[in-house]
Amino acid sequence: MQFDWANSGVDLHLELAVGGRRAGLETALREAIRDGRLSPGTRLPSTRDLARELGLARNTVSAAYEQLTAEGFLAARTGSGTVVAELPSAGPLAEPSSPVDDTFLYDLGAGTPDVTTFPTAAWLRSMRRALAVAPAHTYGYGPEAGALELRLALTEYLGRSRGVLASPDRIVITTGYVQALSLLARVVDGPIAMEDPGLSFHRDVVAFTGRPVLPLSVDSLGATAPPAKAKAVVVTPAHQYPMGVTLHPQRRRMLAEWARSTGGLIIEDDYDGEFRYDRQPVGALQGAAPDHTVYLGTAAKTLAPALRLAWMILPPALVEPVKAAKRLSDGHSEVLGQLALADLIATHAFDRHVRACRQHYRKRRDLLAERLASHRVQGISAGLHALIALPDNVSEADVIAAAAKRGLRLAGLGPHWHGTPRSAGIVAGYGTPPERLWPGALNTLSLVLRGV
Repeated sequence: MQFDWANSGVDLHLELAVGGRRAGLETALREAIRDGRLSPGTRLPSTRDLARELGLARNTVSAAYEQLTAEGFLAARTGSGTVVAELPSAGPLAEPSSPVDDTFLYDLGAGTPDVTTFPTAAWLRSMRRALAVAPAHTYGYGPEAGALELRLALTEYLGRSRGVLASPDRIVITTGYVQALSLLARVVDGPIAMEDPGLSFHRDVVAFTGRPVLPLSVDSLGATAPPAKAKAVVVTPAHQYPMGVTLHPQRRRMLAEWARSTGGLIIEDDYDGEFRYDRQPVGALQGAAPDHTVYLGTAAKTLAPALRLAWMILPPALVEPVKAAKRLSDGHSEVLGQLALADLIATHAFDRHVRACRQHYRKRRDLLAERLASHRVQGISAGLHALIALPDNVSEADVIAAAAKRGLRLAGLGPHWHGTPRSAGIVAGYGTPPERLWPGALNTLSLVLRGV
């Protein structure tokens, strides 16, 4: 499609056939800027003019301009409209680096969300609204507990969506789940039991604080009774990682009674509690014993890990000790993102985003279960991963090596055990691969599993 850019004298060819209309326009403009067909300072047509010339809705063009402005390709100048921004001059613009090893075509790493679903436009709108009314002191040092706006929004949201009993004065905002776990380990006096199997990195976080880590066995009903020496237990009731089970009602009552009778502390990791696909999500355990449970939630899985936003709902006795530990750790969490998230929740844009992600991940998991119907895919229909059980005569290492030869990255169940592995399996995540690569990733996984 040819378009003669207003006041530029440039006759530019735009190919809009890639993806949707907005995505196609963004891609065409991005490539034109990268290869120099649109030089820095070039003024773009108004959204009205470009929409008319390309036969697009004006909102589509506006959204594309906003996205490219947020990425730094465009700049909005008062009185001059939208222009091409100055880009680094040292060679061609490089593609963003990726934390995923580029030797793998497909990555099925578990627990990682699909960050392409991040609601950029909605986040920008929330950030603008929040900053437009933010008082000057917002830009100074904030309270260690976090912005009141976000704590108020979380009180309402968690109450209606997860059944959590909360109040703003019992919430502390942290820079991610890992910091929350670390702060709690510092204020808990005594050994901490953690699910076996469970994420080894989280065990390392607790051990680094000097607290002994005890194994807490997990079976088909979820976590079992805490060890006698445990002063606290870390559990994932909604969707256990990596076994994929949900905590049975009897086990929930058992844990609540254990905490009340012994004075022990339940640390509830609700990292993907919103993502249940076969029924309504099970409510949080915290509501059954709010004075003995710390509820931990995070935006890492619902929005993006890069936001570094998580929250703790604390029993009254732990509020001041945790706030003191937070103050000595990093003072306070970043405030502007908290304000944006508060607005996103208050306007229900967050609810809409979670619903869309739930449908997105459900389709992926359903396709995984369908393609691997002849294998033992364990766990409930929830979260961002599935456990694929392996026969006793099959080695995890052999499966992982065979997958690597085909360009597929897999992780085994073995490293998740506290001690000697009791069973073998593959922990397959379905959040990481881009949509266009997901069918190929599943085909490759199926071929690997059939060959072992």
